[in-house]
Amino acid sequence: MFARLFARNRPRDLAPSTEGRLVYAVGDVHGRLDLLGPLLHDIAHDAVAAKAEPRPLLIFLGDYVDRGPDSKGVVDLILQMQTWQKFEVRALKGNHEEALLQFLGEPSFGQTWMEHGGAATLVSYGVQPPAQRTDAEAWKPVRDAFAEALPPVHRAFYENLELMVTVGDYAFVHAGVRPGVALEDQAERDLLWIRQEFLAERGRFEKVIVHGHTPTEDPQLTATRLGVDTGAYATGVLTAVRLEGETQQVMQAKAKRAIHAVA
Repeated sequence: MFARLFARNRPRDLAPSTEGRLVYAVGDVHGRLDLLGPLLHDIAHDAVAAKAEPRPLLIFLGDYVDRGPDSKGVVDLILQMQTWQKFEVRALKGNHEEALLQFLGEPSFGQTWMEHGGAATLVSYGVQPPAQRTDAEAWKPVRDAFAEALPPVHRAFYENLELMVTVGDYAFVHAGVRPGVALEDQAERDLLWIRQEFLAERGRFEKVIVHGHTPTEDPQLTATRLGVDTGAYATGVLTAVRLEGETQQVMQAKAKRAIHAVA
């Protein structure tokens, strides 16, 4: 279930550093509690063995909900991790959490949310989408039922997600950053949604960007960015990157079979 694919140490003059902090960053989970549980189990064992001081930092890169079967369970587990004193836990906002919040405020957005896997999230909270998904009026009672089913601690979790965390030479975001814009001036939309302009950039950013959002078959560890979204909801492979000093390692949980998204 657990694989450390590779590690690398680059020459000191080129290698980014966490300045001594042990950091784990988890890619897009999308409701795959069956993968998140084993991955966090292995991360916890690794952290205990490392005996790191200060305590390790665990960063979730967003997109906890939609597509996979247990969005609610994923958030429950992250909230549980936040109470465990052996880690400092930081959770970033993804574009799918933005969509969930938009639905809570604007029921007619439900039809669009469903096109991106929102039905799976509703079902995980015990709420059924309307039979006629194109009927704007049908979405208001569904939104009301969802708001009622949503535990207050979950709503607070979604509403208080962070946009960026920086550690040493690394910046952690959901999607990426806009080239040529200072990290402190990045727009929220870019942090949650950007793709091609960020992925195609060949220059360096202020820091090495650790991100999810754009799924790839294998994690992408380059000199300028670390992409760790391996499409867990479809591939059955959930990826994290372990950073300590100047070392980068990949950790993964793999299912025996993929679980298809709820349409």
